[in-house]
Amino acid sequence: MAKYVLRRFISMLVTLFLIATVTFFLMHMIPGQPFEVTRETPESVRKSLEVKHGLDKPLWQQYLIYMNNIAHLDFGISMKYKGISVIGEVAGGMPISAIIGFGGVVIGCLIGSVLGSVAALKNKGFVDYFVIILAILGVSIPNFVFGSLIQRYLAVEWKLFPIQGYKGVQYFVLPILAASFTNIAYYARMLRSSMLDVMRQDYIYTARSKGLSENEIVRKHMLRNSMLPLVTSLGPMCAGVLTGNFVIEKIFNIPGIGQSMIVSIQNFDYTMIMGLTIIFSFISVICYFVVDIVYGIVDPRIRISK
Repeated sequence: MAKYVLRRFISMLVTLFLIATVTFFLMHMIPGQPFEVTRETPESVRKSLEVKHGLDKPLWQQYLIYMNNIAHLDFGISMKYKGISVIGEVAGGMPISAIIGFGGVVIGCLIGSVLGSVAALKNKGFVDYFVIILAILGVSIPNFVFGSLIQRYLAVEWKLFPIQGYKGVQYFVLPILAASFTNIAYYARMLRSSMLDVMRQDYIYTARSKGLSENEIVRKHMLRNSMLPLVTSLGPMCAGVLTGNFVIEKIFNIPGIGQSMIVSIQNFDYTMIMGLTIIFSFISVICYFVVDIVYGIVDPRIRISK
């Protein structure tokens, strides 16, 4: 197990290095620049700003400085907004996005797993058909459309929850429900398909022939092996929760980290774009790393295979 973890850790470091390198050079290849010459920013001011942020140096020197700063966890300050650092922007917006994103994943995973397992055990029953319809709706209806619907009925019509803002716990109920809708359908469909496949395996028939109770078979054999695809999907799902809900954040007027990324791209804010990209990539790689470890624990065949 130690060798398996070490291999995954080295792979994670190499991946982060490649992402940082590619991000840096792509940012300098795209059209546009952070300091355009306008009436408000004449040529002399633009040159002073470029010197301040090191954009006057050769590209290879900028790259070495950039990598050295990242190694010291220094992601710089915004080129567009005075006094705003990348770390400060992340620290301010990430907790809000994390509450919505991870709340949607947890609720989606729990409810979806229950629905998917019951649908597989009661194949071709009412719950099974309900899960199939839910999966179709989850794929067809984007979560921000579902968010607008529950915002209208639960907040405007029935006045059960606040319509927007983030002043208390009750303000996060509707955004989390909107973020969890697609996850519920996704996990329910995935676990149903995985469990139906496991139920047809030979070792299930062998377990029954040994006289094991149905509860033991479901708990020790069906559910554990059916969870492998779900564990795999948790990596990208958790990695995307911080940036994948920016539309929901916009609908409910919640200033999460997703909006910061969009604004920085629109403003050609090199420092903010590269810093947020590296931080998002680091979170993604960490999530994949944790999932690989959990996957190796759940299925020992993975860590002992060559």
